[in-house]
Amino acid sequence: MNKFDQKIKDVGHYPLTANDLSTLQVNIGYKCNLRCTHCHVDASPGRSEEMSSDTVDRLIEILGDNDKITTVDITGGSPELNPHFLRLVKSAVDLGKKVIVRSNLAILAEPGMEDIPDFLATNRVAVIASLPCYTAEGVDGQRGKGTYAKAISVLKRLNKLGYGQEGTGLEIDIMFNPAKEGIAPDQKMLETTYREKLKEMHGITFNHLIALSNMPVGRLGKSMSAIEKEQYLKQLEEQFNPVTVNNVMCRHLISVAPDGTLYDCDFWQVLKLPVKTRNSNDVHSFDYASLCSREIITSPLCFMCTAGAGASCGGALA
Repeated sequence: MNKFDQKIKDVGHYPLTANDLSTLQVNIGYKCNLRCTHCHVDASPGRSEEMSSDTVDRLIEILGDNDKITTVDITGGSPELNPHFLRLVKSAVDLGKKVIVRSNLAILAEPGMEDIPDFLATNRVAVIASLPCYTAEGVDGQRGKGTYAKAISVLKRLNKLGYGQEGTGLEIDIMFNPAKEGIAPDQKMLETTYREKLKEMHGITFNHLIALSNMPVGRLGKSMSAIEKEQYLKQLEEQFNPVTVNNVMCRHLISVAPDGTLYDCDFWQVLKLPVKTRNSNDVHSFDYASLCSREIITSPLCFMCTAGAGASCGGALA
């Protein structure tokens, strides 16, 4: 039994199982216009993996067959680079699903992407915009020179379309990640700071801020020594909060890889650890009932999601 399993056994949550399945988190491709230092999927312009038309067709079929799946969370890489991105978004919206798109913002300033902000607004897509700092120095240090200026220009355009504006219903949340390993700061305090600074410096508004600690896998994991990883995991373990276990994201979602394989979370996707449900481990064998009651794969890395206030793709858990 690993250390995380022992912790959750002590508080009555072992083995960890799914509570329901309300969200499909779809990684539509690992290709990205950026090469961020903290990226857990190791996305870059050189990656070629992308979800095929057939797999997108199957996802649309799954969404149509399962009313209890209410949310489609589309990520990457830069999901906007997949040629089937617009079709997946529009189909999910037409089926009555809430659609979330996770964007690095800078991609929407690239040639050929000019119409996407209007498309997102027209279809009332929620945007989670990754902006790891509110200063140019902080963003460009992680993402490359000039990235901050592009992100700010896109945020201003989204604001003009109604995103982040009271009464429009167009949601835009900011995603914060530390530059390296380390537990994210208090989410409420950080949100207040971002809100004040972005408004003061650029006149930008947003709905909420999500503070997500970094998982030591992918590009960040490769940059860390074995000792650094051990120390980081020990720090996370020491801050384990049992209150967070009820709401960890893997209990309510399935992560879909570009090739259609199913995972408990996006991090296990990187580590190639598919769901334990052997009779339903890809989109072609998708079985809602089996996935809703599945046992979830766990490891000491799970302390990242349960340390302090907890961390998930939707924000703090406690």
